[in-house]
Amino acid sequence: MEPVEINAGAWYLRALRADDRVDDRPALADLGEHRRDYVSSLAAQWDSETLYSWAVCEPTTGELLAEVTLDPSTRTIATRCRPGHEQAARTGADAVQRLADAMLS
Repeated sequence: MEPVEINAGAWYLRALRADDRVDDRPALADLGEHRRDYVSSLAAQWDSETLYSWAVCEPTTGELLAEVTLDPSTRTIATRCRPGHEQAARTGADAVQRLADAMLS
């Protein structure tokens, strides 16, 4: 499955990136994620439909504020956020829950 972008009001959700235009790895380090291959491993999980993941971003800058994951087999949603961005994580999780309800029904 290809990554799905979600508009969540004040934030938007997109696939995590580490390329010449956007590199989410510094923000992921703020979340405690230091694996250099983390973004590519998440892309592989999208491809294999074993885990879906999103960067919850500030729309004007594209800055990653939080991360939301969805395990399609269990419908488990997990979040983590940079300090002070708990609302972005909650809003992102709510948006992913709505997507899961529609997509995995």
